[in-house]
Amino acid sequence: MNDMLRSVEIHSGNADDRALRELYQTAFPAEEQIPYNELIHLLDIMDIDYTAYYEGDGLVGFMIVLRLPKYNWGWYFAVREELRGKGYGQAIFTLTLDKYSSQRPFVVDIESPWQPDAPNPEQRRRRHGFYLRNGLKDTGANRTYSGITFTIMSSSDEPFTQQDYEDIVTALRNAWENMPGQDNR
Repeated sequence: MNDMLRSVEIHSGNADDRALRELYQTAFPAEEQIPYNELIHLLDIMDIDYTAYYEGDGLVGFMIVLRLPKYNWGWYFAVREELRGKGYGQAIFTLTLDKYSSQRPFVVDIESPWQPDAPNPEQRRRRHGFYLRNGLKDTGANRTYSGITFTIMSSSDEPFTQQDYEDIVTALRNAWENMPGQDNR
């Protein structure tokens, strides 16, 4: 399947694509999204790789990776709903790990499968299992934001601490607060 997928690097000049925007806005809960226009702006001010994957002319999914000094953070990863469960996610994730994990550890934060009051516990368990099957390890680090507990998974056997997680969040917050037009936040 990997050789059937075509990757396209997305930048601020080609990110305002209807299919990409729609997938982003429907694949993630609203409280986990930053406004798409602001995400596009962050492409110009942060070290972000935004890669869309196509089969033929049809969008399959995308991966957004924030490249940090100590980690490559898989920030947003989505496959079109009607294509889930058909191996596309695994193909995209394999390509991503091949590209990034040799440079520095690849980490993701996912909705914790252990949050007791989670509205989607089965989906969270499946997602956690997906990452385990694809080589990531649960680090035990977690953070609760807006009532959602996230857990960190990593491609490395090296410890990932709560401070490492805070450093990632701080880098994002600093970029966000320094964006033009963010004075009111």
